[in-house]
Amino acid sequence: MRKHMNQKRELTRGLLWLLLCCSMFSGTPAWAQKIKVKTGIEMLKESNFKLLQGKRVGLITNPTGVDNQLRSTIDILHRAPNVQLVALYGPEHGVRGDVHAGDKVSDFKDPNTGVPVYSLYGSTRKPTKEMLEGVEMLVYDIQDIGCRSYTYISTLYLAMQAAAENNIDFVVLDRPNPLGGLKVEGNVVEEGFISFVSQLKIPYLYGLTCGELAEMINGEGMITQPCKLTVVKMKKWRRKMHFGDTGLPWVPTSPHIPFAHSAYFYPVSGILGELGYLSIGVGYTLPFEMFAAEWIDAEQFAGALNAKRLPGITFRPLHLKPYYAVGQGKNLQGVQVHLTDFSKARLSDIQFHVMEVAAQLYPGYKVFDHAPENRYDMFDKVCGSDQIRRAFSLNHRFADIEAYWTKDEASFRKQSKKYHFYR
Repeated sequence: MRKHMNQKRELTRGLLWLLLCCSMFSGTPAWAQKIKVKTGIEMLKESNFKLLQGKRVGLITNPTGVDNQLRSTIDILHRAPNVQLVALYGPEHGVRGDVHAGDKVSDFKDPNTGVPVYSLYGSTRKPTKEMLEGVEMLVYDIQDIGCRSYTYISTLYLAMQAAAENNIDFVVLDRPNPLGGLKVEGNVVEEGFISFVSQLKIPYLYGLTCGELAEMINGEGMITQPCKLTVVKMKKWRRKMHFGDTGLPWVPTSPHIPFAHSAYFYPVSGILGELGYLSIGVGYTLPFEMFAAEWIDAEQFAGALNAKRLPGITFRPLHLKPYYAVGQGKNLQGVQVHLTDFSKARLSDIQFHVMEVAAQLYPGYKVFDHAPENRYDMFDKVCGSDQIRRAFSLNHRFADIEAYWTKDEASFRKQSKKYHFYR
């Protein structure tokens, strides 16, 4: 009996080892087996690239343009027998993602494919007629992070314009909004504040995928001449999902968005970060997840912020020494932001509460008395208005700007709902 049980155990161990080996050598990584969502490139592959068949294709992409096995969309289209990939277009950070934020991107030939690469973040941010010569279909495949000031949607908008003007079909390979499809925060951009960090009249967080946003750009007349648009929709994505729910692998969308959760924090501190007033973790191991300065007492600051009882948010005292950027080499104190309930947290409001508490505790360091004035213009552009800065600077209280910051959210939710592809 004991011998039989031992044999049974050995057989079970053997089967488990065999299953493990199959998993290791099947060619499909373990994480890929847990993926719940099929992105646009996956659906295009499933159709055997029918949409692109016989077309001379230009591809707007960067390292985030990958399939569920992390194979580059560039290489996939280049190798597809019925697709002719003739041009690549690089947004901010470049096609291969090796360019620092704000640095110009140059034209060159992609070493892997020999396909010419044109910069959309150099002398022009909109594809020119010369760049599009011989292109019959322009394809967009970039992972966005759902925040208006992140420049990839500005590239999307300008590329749609160029496609319309040059009678070129435009295709969006859809990808998830990492913040999900439910968060809408911030006022709509006003006239006089349109820029590459606020190119569209939408809220700061807009709750749409890039495909849905493209449909809205066309449908709401945000573009002078609608382009001939096709969106290759995802399969099994739902609006309540944030990126962690999709099972998809995360590829850094830019150097300071290394992880999926970094996208959740970009709207938490990105506006305030334009002022260089506090360290927001860029230059440390917590990009966009923290606020710190030499003049802050960490425990006092965390206590005052936690006393506000902001839904879904906890502030932890933090002591650090940044490696570069704001506060480089200095001993700083501040707080790390923890999102304890993502669904309840108002992400973009957090930085304004931080500004308020800093002014209360350290009146000699009120943000608009202390931050350099030459950064106000960028702050206003990212806010989409100068009203936020002007109203806040009077008393340094979030209550003074809350109604203005939130005034367009309900109407945008209603307006954008007709462009939802996903429930």
